[in-house]
Amino acid sequence: MPGRARANGEGSIFPYRNGFAAYVWVEKPDGKRGRKWVYGKTREEVHDKWIKLHGQAKAGPVATRSPTVGEYAGYWLREIVKPNLAPGSYVTYEVVVRLYLVPGLGRKRLDKLRVSDVQTWINEVGRTCQCCAQGKDERRKPVQRRCCALGRCCRDLPSPTSVTHLRTVLRTLLSQAITEGLITRNVVSLVKLPPVRKRKRKAWTSDEARRFLESARADDDPLYAAYVLVLVLGLRKGEMLGLTWADVDLDAGELTIDRQLQRVGAELLHRETKTAASDATLPLPDICTVALGRRAAQISARDAAGPAWQPSDLIFTTRYGRPVEPRNFNRFWDRRCDAAGVRRITVRDARRTCASLLADLDVHPRVAMQILRHAQFAITMEIYTVVSSTATRDALKRLGSALDR
Repeated sequence: MPGRARANGEGSIFPYRNGFAAYVWVEKPDGKRGRKWVYGKTREEVHDKWIKLHGQAKAGPVATRSPTVGEYAGYWLREIVKPNLAPGSYVTYEVVVRLYLVPGLGRKRLDKLRVSDVQTWINEVGRTCQCCAQGKDERRKPVQRRCCALGRCCRDLPSPTSVTHLRTVLRTLLSQAITEGLITRNVVSLVKLPPVRKRKRKAWTSDEARRFLESARADDDPLYAAYVLVLVLGLRKGEMLGLTWADVDLDAGELTIDRQLQRVGAELLHRETKTAASDATLPLPDICTVALGRRAAQISARDAAGPAWQPSDLIFTTRYGRPVEPRNFNRFWDRRCDAAGVRRITVRDARRTCASLLADLDVHPRVAMQILRHAQFAITMEIYTVVSSTATRDALKRLGSALDR
């Protein structure tokens, strides 16, 4: 009895080495047709894989060759991340891929990556000294070596937040691979990590904020206006350093925010703000207007620098007209905290201070959201607004009085 004729593209099953093999003609992601092979020890095993492969071929394009994690990560960075995400995101992802993903999982085939592979890798990263693994101490000059290269491991373990970030990056990478039809599930979604407890952020009281600004004003600090903008308007550090004189209208009492200064690797970029929601035109309180009336001081600095002056329209510059490095601004901020005799908090926490002081003044949260330019109301309420201890004590005192009647 003659065998049933197979339809064009249906493929076939036949003995192969110590088992069986089969193939199906499929449409590849690049639009071309090619053979996709499956293998197994028994005919029944291969037949099941063959039927499943037919279903995949009918559903859409199927890759005939699966790249390794390292190969796909290189493509993902080059063609997906770099053209579409912010430069800072690309630099962050590139570091994760180069230092962690490729050394740990780079040789694994993308379609063969298992939950146990990722779980074992990420657990190992979490308990490995990164100074040893990355040769940080080894790269120092011999006279500067102080720990791992000398056999004294410094136990430079990644923080739980950093380990969680590794999982996030790999999950994002595999999600793109699913979109492109290279794999069918994201194994990273099943990887377990202990919950990360968020660090409690600090915020100044209104008295501390006032002492900080009074100290800067009394010492004629050239960054006094920058401090005012951070504390009063809640500007992000990059937004404040990226302000130009064209963004300020002192007559109308308005400030336009649509650019930021950002250090990305070896480049200092003057680019658009973090998100579209960050762009806004804010009214300037009197303290900001007075602080920003400092162009005469910048002109004096330009005259003093002479030929060394680097012309730009930035409001905040070095004494030679160059942009202020974001990391250097952190140092200036810390020195001013010490000079003012107040607790050291970060510039980011100063933005949080702005939110908490608005809450203490009973400013409606929706108004605070507009000032801080948050995309989500929950961010204003749950992350940035820290109710001061004074307000807490007052609330409990009033509650106690109400219950004691």
